[in-house]
Amino acid sequence: MGGSLKLVRSDGSTYNYTLCHEPLIPSQRTPFQTRIAFAAAHVVLDPLRTAEPFTHPIVDWDATIAYREHLWSLGFGVAEAMDTAQRGMGLDWPLALELIKRSTAAAKNRGAMVASGAGTDHLPAGKELTLKDVANAYLEQCEAIEAVDGRIILMASRALAAIARHAEDYAAVYARVLSQVRHPVILHWLGPMFDPALGGYWGSPTIPEATENCLSVIRAHKEKIDGIKISLLDADLEVNMRRHLPTCVRMYTGDDFNYDRMILGDSQGHSDALLGIFDAIAPAASLALTALDAGDIPRYQELLSPTVPLSQHIFAAPTQHYKTGVVFLAFLNGFQSHFRMVRGLESARSVVHLCELFVLADRAGVLCDPELAIARMQTFLRLAGVA
Repeated sequence: MGGSLKLVRSDGSTYNYTLCHEPLIPSQRTPFQTRIAFAAAHVVLDPLRTAEPFTHPIVDWDATIAYREHLWSLGFGVAEAMDTAQRGMGLDWPLALELIKRSTAAAKNRGAMVASGAGTDHLPAGKELTLKDVANAYLEQCEAIEAVDGRIILMASRALAAIARHAEDYAAVYARVLSQVRHPVILHWLGPMFDPALGGYWGSPTIPEATENCLSVIRAHKEKIDGIKISLLDADLEVNMRRHLPTCVRMYTGDDFNYDRMILGDSQGHSDALLGIFDAIAPAASLALTALDAGDIPRYQELLSPTVPLSQHIFAAPTQHYKTGVVFLAFLNGFQSHFRMVRGLESARSVVHLCELFVLADRAGVLCDPELAIARMQTFLRLAGVA
């Protein structure tokens, strides 16, 4: 390809890197046939109108919805107002609800699929809460989503994790909420590597016991549960749990380290997908899932396997800062004109980390316009002091 630039190593030295992969260019298409695939999408800050990015971010709604239109055009559903959108890390409930309303309306206009996160993040910090408070908070957000005919992803609750003392507390809250939602929801089990406040979720610090507690809730309310997304970065756990789900309940992989294997599955089943990494690797993932629809497993693996090292790098510890890499790649690819984030999280990853991201993105074929990506990377590096 011929394009090259100077990058920096962890020891501070620089080296020349020449791009080696032609970008993957998928065709527009309708949703996939053999797998349900939600991409959890990021939000775009308006850097010119935002005076206080940490406390009062202003969202660029046009650019934010335009990116969702891009994802829909490649066959994905959108998982809205989730962790990738900095929910709980700068995106509060009023902003999340505005995002949900706009995204749901845009999806309806094109007949696309969107499901939105309902949680308890509007509860006041520092107040002593009860299980009833948590259940009511969940229901308030669920009702707001249902009021715009939205589909619900029932997010894990920091407030519930803080006050629940045993599995029965979780069972009681989820029973109340699930008994009142109109349509089946997707449960979401987000691990402490994504959010340390969610340690011990489902009433146990041990994963096997927590898994059984979660399965008990699912079995008791299976008619109100479409599926569960687990984000624990543990392939064996996901496969084991998938095999114990009721037949009517889907497993949505949230494993950004092993999604290629989880989606492909085995002789006993497969996972559908609800992934933040799909925001970053949409071209490769769209082509791979199209190949899977056609039964071309070698092509599926050829397209998706090179994205796994990129995803493992983006989601490296501290995992909750993966959003920085996702937004940086959107900037390199021209989907937004800047690299500024809600709460200033563009600073959450190092220059070295983002240089390696650039290399891995090239190798995965997800730099959509190499010339533009090089120009933007060079500008970023100059501002970072890389001569």
